[in-house]
Amino acid sequence: MASNLGALYQDLIQTFRSQPSDLKKVGVLLAQLKVGLIQAGLLIPQPGVNPQDLVIAREILEIGAFWSIRTKDIPSFDRYFSQLQTFYNDYRGLLPESPREYPIRGLNLIRLLTQNRIADFHTTLESLPLRADNPFIAHPMNLERWLMEGSYSKVWNAREEAPAEEYKFFVDSLMGTIRNEIASCEETAYDSLPLKDAATLLFFKSQPELVAFAQKRGWQVDLTGGIISFAKKGEEKIEIPKEKLIAANLSYARELEQIV
Repeated sequence: MASNLGALYQDLIQTFRSQPSDLKKVGVLLAQLKVGLIQAGLLIPQPGVNPQDLVIAREILEIGAFWSIRTKDIPSFDRYFSQLQTFYNDYRGLLPESPREYPIRGLNLIRLLTQNRIADFHTTLESLPLRADNPFIAHPMNLERWLMEGSYSKVWNAREEAPAEEYKFFVDSLMGTIRNEIASCEETAYDSLPLKDAATLLFFKSQPELVAFAQKRGWQVDLTGGIISFAKKGEEKIEIPKEKLIAANLSYARELEQIV
């Protein structure tokens, strides 16, 4: 690997590992390194490339995947994950196993769940050589099962049990989807609810969070009375074409008489 790439790589490692890490600088370094990897023929590896250079290229892309989650840039994560597939699959027998591989694969599985791509989730899961006994894969597997069961409280509690900090971002995204599902059910089942009960059902820990959510849904919040009133959608009136139905039935009856 060229000396300039090596220096950028070392700077990336140091910046990414620092606490707190400078995410803006990490992004700049990643952009520079990806250009260098393309020029060196390492982003899409060619035959005869030094395996040690491939290990470094893989690590750069893995840092890029984690950086994408920390900056909440899902399209960027998708691109890094796609680029890593060559290293994880095509070069599995040539390169030493990466400790970041399964954390990143697990993040991809949760991403599929947040996008409700259940079929893709199961297809991806079945292609993995290591599954339930790996905590990074077991976590999204549990999430998927609890979602299918409707055990939303377990999904909520799973945030604190995440095997990596980046997993919490996707669990929070899942909870956003779950809250909207629960809110739709509340609107249908109740005219109003006490604030405390609504907060419990929607997994909110503070009243300001609940009030902000309620305002987005168009609910009426009575802080003095401690009540949330749900905005009821007007029932759609369906006009039944009575005359046409009667005429059709009479015509059908006449045809039956002729058959008989």
